[in-house]
Amino acid sequence: MQIKQASLRKRMHQGLRTVFSWLPRDVRFSIFREMIDCDPAPDPRLELKVAETQQDLEDCFRILHDAYVASGFMKPSPSGLRVTIYHALPTTTTLCAKYDGRVVGTMSMIREGVFGFPLQSAFDLTDVRARQGQIAEISALAVHPDFRKTGGAILFPLMKFMYEYCTRYFDTRHLVIAVNPNKIELYESLLFFERLQESVVDRYDFANGAPAVGATLDLPVAKEIFRRVYGRRKPRKNLHDYFVNLRLPNIRLPHRRYFTTNDPVLTPATLDYFFNQRTDVFRELDDRKRALLWSIYDQPEFRTVLPMLVGTDESWQSMRRHQRFSLRCPAELQIKTDGDERLVVITVIEISLSGFQAQSQLDIPVGSHGIARVELGAEDRATLPVTVTRRHGHGQFYGFRLEEVNDVWRNCVSALETSHVATEL
Repeated sequence: MQIKQASLRKRMHQGLRTVFSWLPRDVRFSIFREMIDCDPAPDPRLELKVAETQQDLEDCFRILHDAYVASGFMKPSPSGLRVTIYHALPTTTTLCAKYDGRVVGTMSMIREGVFGFPLQSAFDLTDVRARQGQIAEISALAVHPDFRKTGGAILFPLMKFMYEYCTRYFDTRHLVIAVNPNKIELYESLLFFERLQESVVDRYDFANGAPAVGATLDLPVAKEIFRRVYGRRKPRKNLHDYFVNLRLPNIRLPHRRYFTTNDPVLTPATLDYFFNQRTDVFRELDDRKRALLWSIYDQPEFRTVLPMLVGTDESWQSMRRHQRFSLRCPAELQIKTDGDERLVVITVIEISLSGFQAQSQLDIPVGSHGIARVELGAEDRATLPVTVTRRHGHGQFYGFRLEEVNDVWRNCVSALETSHVATEL
């Protein structure tokens, strides 16, 4: 009897979806927007945080596995977890929603790293890159079945956390997604995502060959659209106020001493647990990807858990071997050009022990020497002699070599290196 009732409900749902699809697009989008229910005062038992412990991550990967299997986006894994190579990167952050201490929702945000983005295998990001600004792929979204019919009580806070994290902590301008065609209109109507291409990808390998639609959202542009569309609506339907202005006490943002833009949480032990013991992710990598992992995790503590190269190709040895870290630091550069002193405001976006990369709206002559004053954190400022070594990326990005390294800079790099090999939480 229960099976017959479930089958009937499924057929009714499919029938309603078919009828709904016949409505004009503007009417469908208007209906979606009327369904918004974003509670400005969620249940205090709900907590949103970065998944930072092994147990947090395992619970997230388990919920994700069950949701993907149920949707046909992956085959069941013996581990009961959905873990990908992107989860092994320090540029990926996994968020979790907990209710009464139990993980009930998750979402991952993937900054561009050595493996690019998952959706790059099917979608072209050339137009997005041309607009400048950092890109993050929003992926691995899942809500526990017990909370999927709660009117967005988990989903909306999780999406609000994602928006706040990306705009305040993740140095992100563009979001990109790859979703099933049945879900794309929710993102288009509520959040104003724009499709990367008109046609649907019939087989998206990252989702077990299911069809997919790629889309992107320019966050500064979206902020203005949210204000225009939602700004005068009642609180529970005002996504502009909910995303942009509201501060939810349920959200636990990470504490950072330095102006870093991501929160790596994987220790050697957790890497080994998820990618060697529970799954075969590391064993299935080719030599190039294995070498790329070695170039990222080049501290001695990781050597015993990273996959060894199996071939004889040694071209990987030319890869960059020193660690770089993503930050967003205000800075100023004092240089002398044509006999005149100039003060140029720059933004440092990546540092290493020997140099940094920065963005500037003004031209800086390559080869010039000067003094850089960099605010590494609220209470950490480094003053260093530098040389401009290169210019790249539409002329706004510059590489700098440090002529001397002081203790403030050295301590910052050391602290960031240590964050990769912190003791178990």
